[in-house]
Amino acid sequence: MTKSARKITFIGAGSTVFAKNLIGDILSFPELADFTICLYDIDENRLKTSEIVAKRIASTLGAPSNIEVTADRSRALDGATYAINMIQVGGYRPCTVTDFEIPKRYGLRQTIADTLGIGGIMRAVRTIPVLIDMCKEMERLCPDVVHFNYVNPMAMNCWALSEATKIRTIGLCHSVQNTAGELAEDIGVPLEEINYVVAGINHVAFFLRFERNGEDLYPEIERVITEGPCSRMEPCPLRDV
Repeated sequence: MTKSARKITFIGAGSTVFAKNLIGDILSFPELADFTICLYDIDENRLKTSEIVAKRIASTLGAPSNIEVTADRSRALDGATYAINMIQVGGYRPCTVTDFEIPKRYGLRQTIADTLGIGGIMRAVRTIPVLIDMCKEMERLCPDVVHFNYVNPMAMNCWALSEATKIRTIGLCHSVQNTAGELAEDIGVPLEEINYVVAGINHVAFFLRFERNGEDLYPEIERVITEGPCSRMEPCPLRDV
């Protein structure tokens, strides 16, 4: 692979905070620091903001990366080595709000509407055709690309792409780490003291073990479910053990 082919394309790069975190991580690795970073989005105003942020990150880290910006999807995908997908079809309004409100009318409470339940299914219905169309374009412009999908509903999207396209797609999410941190805070135990084992696919994962020093913390989680999480203003049973 020549250096000219070393290209990471961000699809939906107008998600500036998300793009910022990923670009910072990528350019902090010497092996990736000289890759071309191509930012693509359909919203050119948000794309300009992401361009400013990306160039500032590269400058701060001293990374020799070339930052490209385009609203042309074909240009963004042409020759990409990696494609990182972070789009949201329909946006928060109206679509995500609708995914909550319509089930609610029929007595179905969606705790999160981007993964499971009728809200997740409807999000999949509007998102999967867009992703398939993108991957078909990848088959033409960058057939060897590795496609990292952050788009929800994670399991349904990746399943569809594995069936409908030849592009290698890997689903990624930080849900496990965040959930572990939230559980640790709820039961008042520092996360760094907890060992856990997780099984399952993205967004349908289960903690098989959640322990501190060999002690099963599931009973404490069950207590919190019944009584509510520890308040920061009140003592927790396990916080100072």
